[in-house]
Amino acid sequence: AKVNGKLRELFKHLNGDAQIEFVTTGEKIGHQTYARTATMLLTKAVADVVGTDQMKKLVVHYSVSKGYYCELGENTPITQELLDQIKCRMDELVALNLPIRKRSVSTDEAIDIFRNMKMYDKENLFRYRRASKVNIYNLDGMDDYNYGYMARSTGCIKYYDLYRYDDGFVLQLPQMSSPDTVEAFEPSHKLFQVLKQSTRWGQMLDVRTVGDLNDVIAHGGINDLILVQEALQEKNLAEIAEKIAAMGRRIVLIAGPSSSGKTTFSHRLSVQLRAHGLKPHPIPVDDYFVDRERTPLDEFGKPNFECLGALDVDLFNEHMSALLRGERVELPNFNFITGKREYKGNYKQIGRDDILVIEGIHGLNDQLSYSIHKDMKFKIYISALTQLNVDEHNRIPTTDGRLIRRIVRDAAKRGASCSHTIAMWDSVRRGEEENIFPFQEEADAMFNSALIYELAVLKQYAQPQLFSIGRDAPEYDEAKRLLKFLDYFLGVSSENVPNNSILREFIGNGCFKD
Repeated sequence: AKVNGKLRELFKHLNGDAQIEFVTTGEKIGHQTYARTATMLLTKAVADVVGTDQMKKLVVHYSVSKGYYCELGENTPITQELLDQIKCRMDELVALNLPIRKRSVSTDEAIDIFRNMKMYDKENLFRYRRASKVNIYNLDGMDDYNYGYMARSTGCIKYYDLYRYDDGFVLQLPQMSSPDTVEAFEPSHKLFQVLKQSTRWGQMLDVRTVGDLNDVIAHGGINDLILVQEALQEKNLAEIAEKIAAMGRRIVLIAGPSSSGKTTFSHRLSVQLRAHGLKPHPIPVDDYFVDRERTPLDEFGKPNFECLGALDVDLFNEHMSALLRGERVELPNFNFITGKREYKGNYKQIGRDDILVIEGIHGLNDQLSYSIHKDMKFKIYISALTQLNVDEHNRIPTTDGRLIRRIVRDAAKRGASCSHTIAMWDSVRRGEEENIFPFQEEADAMFNSALIYELAVLKQYAQPQLFSIGRDAPEYDEAKRLLKFLDYFLGVSSENVPNNSILREFIGNGCFKD
């Protein structure tokens, strides 16, 4: 609940009269709390069914479908019988409505507690904690640390399911839009393989968690880590360019959610295509926005710049088809200050072996390029799929990484305040859910733009922006949460970030024009 505007857990006691506003699972903060508590419930059930041997400990990897993909260690095969036992134990714990208790201990005591529990990721995390106290939650004798508030008891967690998948299983949870319904698990196989590859990269670099990253920084290895991570991304880029060249496609369509680094990716891909003997021509879809007064309105009566109707799709198809036929076309330029499309003599004509590189959120939707035959198109989905975890049970949401990127970029390059960026984020996310994610599995290639070291760099840029939000602002709780999150990381200077890095799109001083 919010007590006089401040977020508080329900076991807190009031000291006097107060204005109370209860938080539900239909809200972002409530939904996050529900998911966090469900994870602790799962952790306890696994401990009760499988035991507490280090090799069998639960690891929550990343978000898939409407839940989290989990594993129980390399030597613990997931059978349906085992999963049924874990689900049954979760149901029993919910029926018992056991309280989830919170206590504050010294950081040194927390380190000892988690070392004895063989939760070494948490032990290592707290070695870098500057605060003298740590809040620990206890469920039926099991201690755990959780990044954020928890529900008051197991009885609050009524809706969930478990599904076997790949080498592990998925904890499927309700969504904010339907908090009492658990949708059937629908795997995104292509995206999942990209996530697995990112996990393998983290294991190969011996950086799986924030504590591991802090170890690298503390021992002077961050520059080598930056070089290796950037080299891995460049290798992936080169493989995509080679595939495009081999298939002989004429138009590359790049799409992904906000702050994925689409612009820098399209430039770097163009460099790789040139290395394969092709001549790429980048064209931003944003230049085909309709004049601002013609922009469709969303359900709240505000301009919906994320929908396909915000683009002049017919003109886009007319121009792209003409270019592919070898005709000379004057391309538009959208003036974001006046909200009008302009023509300034930007003529383009391409050769028979040239290739168009189109970047925009609707790139994977065939309605954007309806006049172009599918055999001419190569679709790429790009997203910043964070491969780090805080620890074995606390994952870093991909959306948090992208939001921090956007806060930094908006402040530096768009003159937007941090509070404005946070306030707009839910609207941006709704647009992604409607216009990008439904088409991601149609991509011919996927690219993970997240860098394993980036949050340590972004920290120095994001913290001042987040601190600028006052306690009375509606965005304060989110800013406070992100500040707490960034406090886990040791900071790193940006001076050794290459000038062609995707990170430069957000922190500046890159070699590509925005």
